[in-house]
Amino acid sequence: MRWMLLLFIGMSLPALADLEYSLKPRLIAQDTWLLEGSTDNFAKGNGGNIVNTAFIVTERGVVVIDTGPSKRYGEAMRQAIAATTDKPVIEVLLTHHHPDHVLGNQAFTDVPIAALAGTTQLLRQQGDAMAENMYRLVGDWMRGTEVILPTRTLEPGVHSFGNHDLRVLSLGGHTGADLAILDQKTGVLFAGDLVFYQRALTTPNSPGLAVWLADIATLEGLPWTLIVPGHGPLATDARPFEQMRDYLGWLDQLMRDGAANGSDMAEMIRSPIPERFATINLSRYELIRSVSHLFPRYERAQMTRVDSTPDN
Repeated sequence: MRWMLLLFIGMSLPALADLEYSLKPRLIAQDTWLLEGSTDNFAKGNGGNIVNTAFIVTERGVVVIDTGPSKRYGEAMRQAIAATTDKPVIEVLLTHHHPDHVLGNQAFTDVPIAALAGTTQLLRQQGDAMAENMYRLVGDWMRGTEVILPTRTLEPGVHSFGNHDLRVLSLGGHTGADLAILDQKTGVLFAGDLVFYQRALTTPNSPGLAVWLADIATLEGLPWTLIVPGHGPLATDARPFEQMRDYLGWLDQLMRDGAANGSDMAEMIRSPIPERFATINLSRYELIRSVSHLFPRYERAQMTRVDSTPDN
């Protein structure tokens, strides 16, 4: 029996040794480093590394923005930070509760992990189920990963970290509790998943597309110089906002028209996707998901109470 166990271990070690994120921080502004993920879906081939995380090397120490999709990612991020600077990590800021942004928290339990109160509540409610789903999607990359809740509630306003003043905004279009961060020193805007660029947006917790559109207007009005979306490439112009506004407006009108015309969900998920969105990755996949998440609300809005009577 023992030889079978040793054989199993021997066979699994090479596979586990291949599970390396090989994170390479890229300097995008003064003191500011990006770890850019792909715009693909979760898969065993990418270990869930589909997210943009970042860190800022301030006079006081390193501020981390999101910790990635797994314990292994968080540990790799910690190693990448140590290879970049000898300053200690002093705080983690979480943009929202989705698993690709927070399941690396285990690598940062020695520092405050800050988030909006709503983010902590959502992670407490949904974290275990999301982690289990990630195990199914990416397999061994998730070994040892557990949900670690934030330890500090972050309030909107300006938070000073030595020579970097970070303006924190509490918004809600993506999950109901979404953090955006503007570094007032560099003009870098960390938009979290309020902004997807060249990758179709996800809607499982969205309170409504109108809320999201209002958030886009708020972000676009800030004095930014560089946009870091939660998913997708950086931008120095307003094209991510334009794409988000266009896509959200189209999605909203599509479902309004579908509900008004009595279309069912099966018809909605087969809706043609406009040619202008052809370059946005996973458009069809996310349309199917968005219809399942949101279309019932549009249908309910079209319903008339059978017990209502016209005013006399």
